[in-house]
Amino acid sequence: MVLAVALVVHAAALRIALPLAHGVAQRSRTTWDDVLVKHEVLARLVPIAALVVLGRGVGLVVGLDDELARFVERLALAAILVVAVRAFGALLTATNEIYTRNPQALGRPIKGYLQGLKVLAYIGAAIVVIATLLDQSPWLLLSGLGAMTAVLLLIFRDTLLSFVAGIQLTTNDLIRVGDWLEMPQFDADGGVVDISLNVVKVQNWDATITVIPTHKFLEHSFKNWRAMFESGGRRIKRAVHIDMSTVRFLTPAELDRLAKIVVLRDYLAAKLPEIAAHNRATVPADAADVPVNGRHLTNLGTFRAYVEAYLRSHPRIHQGMMRIVRQLHPTAQGLPLEIYVFTTETAWAVYEGIQADIFDHVLAVAPEFGLRVFQAPSGSDLARLGER
Repeated sequence: MVLAVALVVHAAALRIALPLAHGVAQRSRTTWDDVLVKHEVLARLVPIAALVVLGRGVGLVVGLDDELARFVERLALAAILVVAVRAFGALLTATNEIYTRNPQALGRPIKGYLQGLKVLAYIGAAIVVIATLLDQSPWLLLSGLGAMTAVLLLIFRDTLLSFVAGIQLTTNDLIRVGDWLEMPQFDADGGVVDISLNVVKVQNWDATITVIPTHKFLEHSFKNWRAMFESGGRRIKRAVHIDMSTVRFLTPAELDRLAKIVVLRDYLAAKLPEIAAHNRATVPADAADVPVNGRHLTNLGTFRAYVEAYLRSHPRIHQGMMRIVRQLHPTAQGLPLEIYVFTTETAWAVYEGIQADIFDHVLAVAPEFGLRVFQAPSGSDLARLGER
């Protein structure tokens, strides 16, 4: 009769109470109860009713051995604890999903904390279940647990380290879901898709997934591109190598031609009178025909001024951030002329397109200033040399 009543109670909870609760959740305007239904929080609690009937009713069975009755009671109680902790784990999972729907959750994930709490709940439940089945106090088992601390630390070493690392990563706001992350030690280069207790998942740009233990973020350096996206500008830092044999002074005819370039007009209008005044004041008349005795515009300096003016007028260059066109140390490959600017677009594909357009233009304009971009001799160059 006790078993029959337990089965009837279980059937009523499964066929009547549970569908009724799910129906109420579906008709309500809130969404959190739908998440509880999705993760089967209530469904996992259904067996508790039958287990309570079984645990309480076994003592009413006439002629049953007292020792057996007490064992069945302990068994029912242990089963209730197992069912309850499974429902609690589902509740934590549902809580994480409800929390992630909040916009602020992107920067403050709690999944790692909830997973750590779930592990502690399972460990605590396991201790209580064992103590219940053995009819001993849980504190007795916990006192003996001290001798096993070293073993437990060894077993859960990575979990404990990851838990501490997760706290530091979240507290210091070092990583968020959606951040672009670079970690060369693990060949990770892509967006963070998940942050959990033990691992951080990064989806690389080639659509592969790199799984990194959370505690490794405290042992290795990594690059987070979030600040770049938030700043609204993305850096271009690239150089064009100029053949130094083509650097020379500009002739008056070349200056007249370059003065027709719109973005150079202000520069030449200010620079030419300044140079002329300086030469009149410092260079004797009988030495004026020697170029080294005075100041003169060079094709490289004018080209650098043109590139600066071109970038200053470019609609997709961030004018509020650093903008430099500078010469670097000469090398065997020529004189590097570096462009250091920031684009107004941070998306990778758009940024690469802007960068390519700028250098396409720079490479095409260089010959207009009598400059040649350095390039190592190729097979075709040697072939033409042989034909000559």
